[in-house]
Amino acid sequence: MKNVKPDIAYEYIRKRILDGDFPPGHALMTEQLSEAIGVSRTPVTEALLKLQSDGLVTIRPRLGANVKKMDMKEFREVCDMRLALEAHAAGLAALNRHPDDLREIEIVIIAMRALAERIIGSADDAPVLVDENREDVRFHIGVISAAKNELIKREILRLHLVNRIVAMTFMGSGEPSSAASRAERDANRRAVLASHEEIFQAIARQDAAAAKHAMERHIQDIIDKNVRLMTRTEGALSLRELTPEELVYTS
Repeated sequence: MKNVKPDIAYEYIRKRILDGDFPPGHALMTEQLSEAIGVSRTPVTEALLKLQSDGLVTIRPRLGANVKKMDMKEFREVCDMRLALEAHAAGLAALNRHPDDLREIEIVIIAMRALAERIIGSADDAPVLVDENREDVRFHIGVISAAKNELIKREILRLHLVNRIVAMTFMGSGEPSSAASRAERDANRRAVLASHEEIFQAIARQDAAAAKHAMERHIQDIIDKNVRLMTRTEGALSLRELTPEELVYTS
């Protein structure tokens, strides 16, 4: 019979990471985890190694395991990989999609439109944010599933998880909402919806080049927004003192 204990430990730790209970940088102590899960330390160690291969955990000799925490360089590298793979997957989707694939993606687009109508102009968008995020994930999964390449699909899904963990570090760092910021968010939602629809239409008409380029623009926009958020959050920490030579130059 298969030993399921490593899977139990893996699912437990993975869920706590994705739920934000174990934030980026959190120390993952083998002994504490084994007690919490109710297994020996061996399954926990195996689970941590698997999570490291997923990109969610960092293990350093003699220092132990921590939830993955990225600097800007690592984040950009992950973004570059996601941009290349998801754009290529969109092109493949246009070539390989079946009618059922199109129908699934179209259902998501319809749900996105309905959510946008509910959110745009409302005073409080919090009640539907979870639904909005779920439909966005369903859209991307629909596209990469239509590509019919399991290796690419698995890697993109892994990168999505890594990006999700990184984003947790910067959630809540923005300024309080205002009438102006709501207007900006409404405009952004319209643009994002139009971007999704552009990708879908290109896939529907089997235009691989257009689907690839539309997805490139869509993912690049996501990356640019995340980088701006990270830069604003980390800016004060990343600045260094100018050298005397540089001070002379800047004067």
